[in-house]
Amino acid sequence: RRRLAPLNEDNGRFLLLAALIAAYLSAGATVFSALESPSEAAAQLRWNRTLHNFSRIFNISPPELRAFLRSYEAARAAGIRVDALRPRWDFPGAFYFVGTVVSTIGFGMTTPATVAGKVFLIVYGLFGCAGTILFFNLFLERIISLLAFVMKACYERQLRRSGLLPSNFRRGPAVSGVGSLVGWKPSVYHVMLILGFFAITLSCCASAMYTAVEGWNYVDSLYYCFVTFSTIGFGDLVSSQNAAYQHQGLYRVGNFIFILMGVCCIYSLFNVISIVIKQILNWVLKKLECRCCPKCHKSSTRLSRRNAITPGARLRRHNVAMDADGQYDSDTEGRRLSGEMISMRELTASSKVSLAILQKQLSETANGYPRNVCINTKQNGFSAGVGALAIMNNRLAETSDSR
Repeated sequence: RRRLAPLNEDNGRFLLLAALIAAYLSAGATVFSALESPSEAAAQLRWNRTLHNFSRIFNISPPELRAFLRSYEAARAAGIRVDALRPRWDFPGAFYFVGTVVSTIGFGMTTPATVAGKVFLIVYGLFGCAGTILFFNLFLERIISLLAFVMKACYERQLRRSGLLPSNFRRGPAVSGVGSLVGWKPSVYHVMLILGFFAITLSCCASAMYTAVEGWNYVDSLYYCFVTFSTIGFGDLVSSQNAAYQHQGLYRVGNFIFILMGVCCIYSLFNVISIVIKQILNWVLKKLECRCCPKCHKSSTRLSRRNAITPGARLRRHNVAMDADGQYDSDTEGRRLSGEMISMRELTASSKVSLAILQKQLSETANGYPRNVCINTKQNGFSAGVGALAIMNNRLAETSDSR
């Protein structure tokens, strides 16, 4: 009977992440249910008592009172409030609405009521959300490039102080890239700390503005900043909704800038954290690899050593032998002195290495090769990945294949 093929690394990581997300959701639901359920039950009890007392005092039947409250709920959903509010569908209000649509914040305090408006929203949101996601990815790429440039400059300064880099060293022409130092990339953990610090600072400054202008307490302002910047957008707190503010134009501009920068920064931070989570999943998968069947692991290792040539080991043994015998290898020196460009030993070794690489590619192709095997194939637009994960893999150290 043929044995089923084991899960590859990508599928194992996906299943492990799905299990962790399910456990995370269950834990969150348990905590929020324990925290909020008693308050909800108490509020419902107070409301029922208030309705009963109001109906008895003013001699209004409960069905008529509930019908009136349903009309009030419909008016509130349409944006009508007892206190005077700013118009919802003038140009500034409509601009605020489309900004929450394309950024996927979706507060819900303003919704189209006409059929034409709802149909237009579907088409408008399709292209608007796609373009905004592209803008977030481009912002992520540029903020990572800026951080890499600054961190590279600090790294070069540290090397100069320690004497490992000459004082007359000048940066190469690739100043705008990840770095002129060969093989150096910024640490994903350092980038995560910098983005986290910047996000916290931005949230604290925005919360101070909302506390002063909107009259919220500081905790509610921080809560609003996180809900908005992370594009959750519950809509229980919404800024810039009163009819008039002191310095209203300046406040609207500041509110727009804070929301734009906050969403971009939190989006970048979320992507960096997702890379760290992916590394943790890889570490867990390596720890769990073949622990359930060590005999199969040993047999597969023994078969792979017997039936395949390992190009890395061949290259390492060849390099060690050349370094050890390079000073007194008479065969190599003699053949070099006779006018040959390359010795027969090097030619044989390179042929064996090419054969090993070909054999490895054929074997991995038959068994489902990884993404980084065919590195010399024709590159297309999707060979290095698409989106935020590809940006991180190309520009940060801990996500590269060499680590």
